[in-house]
Order: sequence, then C-alpha cells, then structure tokens
Amino acid sequence: MTARATRLHRRNLPLLLLQARERVLSHFRPILNANGVTEQQWRIVRALYEHASLEPREIVELCRISSPSMAGVLARMEEMGLVVRRRLQRDQRRVQVSLTQRARVMAGRMAPQIDATYRRIEREIGADFSRRFQQALDELLAMLHAHEPQRATRAGRAGRSGERVKQELQAGTGGARHPELSEGSGYEQV
Repeated sequence: MTARATRLHRRNLPLLLLQARERVLSHFRPILNANGVTEQQWRIVRALYEHASLEPREIVELCRISSPSMAGVLARMEEMGLVVRRRLQRDQRRVQVSLTQRARVMAGRMAPQIDATYRRIEREIGADFSRRFQQALDELLAMLHAHEPQRATRAGRAGRSGERVKQELQAGTGGARHPELSEGSGYEQV
C-alpha cells in the first residue's frame, strides 16, 4: 500500500470544531473560574435555569455529558449546594434535578457577564457572521441528526419528556426561555 492510498482527503472536521470550541470557551473560563464552577457544571446550571427541573437523562441529552459521568457531576454539585435531586412521586425509580436558590442567584449574577462576553465576541467576529455561523451550526446539527444511526438504548428509553427535550434541541430553543442567558439560537453551551 502506498502512502498516497492511505492519505486522508478531508480536513478533520471534529478537530476544527474542537479548536473553535476551545477558542470560544477561553473567553468564558474566567467567569466560570471566578464563580467556582467547571464547564460541565455551568452547562447543567444553565440547562436547569432554563428548564426549571429535568431528569438526569434529559440533562445528559441537553448538556452532552456522558451518562456515566453525570452521576458524579451531580453528586459533586449537590455537595456544593447547587442542585437538589428528588424522587418523582409517581415513579420512585426516577429522579428530578433542580437548582438550589444559591445556584439561581449565582446564575443570575453570571448572566450579565456571560451576555457581555457574547456581545464582545460578536463585535470581534461581526454580528452577521455570528448569526450565519449559528444558523449553519443549527442546520448541520439538524441534518446530521436526521441521518444519525438509531441507538436502541436511547430510543427505547426516550420517553415523553425526553422527546420534548429532543424537540427543543432540534428547534434550537434551548436558550430561548431566558434571553438574559443567550443570544441568538440555543446553540451556546456557555
């Protein structure tokens, strides 16, 4: 086999997206560090700030945190006084996660800083480019989702509320309930 036959002919899209993510997150890390939360913890705080309460599997879907990691992250957040987990009355096997008052105050305090950072980034890259880029990402996610291989475990356990979260993700409305935390579509993780 020749070297030419083994050559990859496309740019590494996952790597490009990771590099872009890192550059964007570098603008937000000082805010997260000053408030003593990790990127994963902030994603959860933001999701719960926008959705009031969610089940862990819904948080996994919204925040893109692996299911095995979720239990540990939520346990640490509970120890920090950021979240409360309660069993559902109608089904004691299921748990609902919500923010504590402390976490809501923290999110409210962080929101103007997060918003100012988005405005600063938008000034640097241009409002039109920002809008087009977020729209392109939403389209990419929707197209790839439409062609995603079905995973039996996720599809079998999705349930009614899981379907609601998936629909919100597909529609790009993840951040629309709290405009002070997001600009544009619901794409932003921070």
